[in-house]
Amino acid sequence: NSNMAVYIDLTLPSTLVATWQQLVTMGGAKVMENVLAAVRNPVQLYDWYMSVDPLVSGAALMFLIAIYSTLMGPITGNYSQVDKMWSITPFVYMWNFAYRSGWNQRLVVMACLSTVWGLRLTFNFWRRGGYSGDEDYRWPVLRKMLHPLLFQLLNLLFIGTYQHLLLYLIVLPASVAYNASLSWNHLDTVAASLFTFFVLFETIADQQQYTFQTEKYRLKNAGKTLTGDYALGFRTSGLFRYTRHPNFFAEQSVWVSFYVFSIASGAAPINWSIIGAVLLILLFQGSTIFTESITAKKYPAYREYQKTTSTFVPFFPGPQLKKD
Repeated sequence: NSNMAVYIDLTLPSTLVATWQQLVTMGGAKVMENVLAAVRNPVQLYDWYMSVDPLVSGAALMFLIAIYSTLMGPITGNYSQVDKMWSITPFVYMWNFAYRSGWNQRLVVMACLSTVWGLRLTFNFWRRGGYSGDEDYRWPVLRKMLHPLLFQLLNLLFIGTYQHLLLYLIVLPASVAYNASLSWNHLDTVAASLFTFFVLFETIADQQQYTFQTEKYRLKNAGKTLTGDYALGFRTSGLFRYTRHPNFFAEQSVWVSFYVFSIASGAAPINWSIIGAVLLILLFQGSTIFTESITAKKYPAYREYQKTTSTFVPFFPGPQLKKD
């Protein structure tokens, strides 16, 4: 009914629909021919860039990055290519929207906020050795579980492609803002405040985890007797007393907050750009189940921790674990 339409509008942007129809009509061979011709001619490439909606130019960049990641996994034997770019590509996409808007206030703020998020997360990834060539511990586990061909299919469809698509989808509230019917308002301030709060929350969670892991391995390497959480093998204090994954909770909340900018722009409370936030939350549900299955095998007491502590949303905890 008409009242429901006020709150829910999942209509895709006309530019996206028109571009898709054009690509289908042209065919894959003609599209590739045009892309290669543009790459060989920087002026033609820039003219094309300025002639299309930033939603389209951003998607083109995303697909190029996805192709690179998908190929580099088997070439290098390291399938953590997406992890190295996870904190970078979203704010690159955002600056594309901000530039094409003529530095619209809302889009510049969104770009600045996403950059702060990205640089902080990049630093945290770096100090944990993420750029030293180490591979995410989950991929070797999956390689052992799956037939080599199935793992390569996983790389093609999920590791190298879907994850990059998701990193583009989470910034799509920027497309709504680019076509905004409303100027900056109080709801924008709410969105920016929430985004900032959850980035700070995630910063504290990451610091607590980093401090714990650094000290745990220092004690181990020094041959010291491990006590408390160090004996358990995982942290149960600080923010981790109220949620097993405070950083995951904050990461999801950051992008839900980012989505609020689309509503502030004049879109319906539930609009098409919500897809990124929803898929990110679903990804965290699945990946956390898998991650915790590995952790529980490594640390037996973790099963008890699961019974007493919320997975994501901070909540009143149960009895503390015995730390003999």
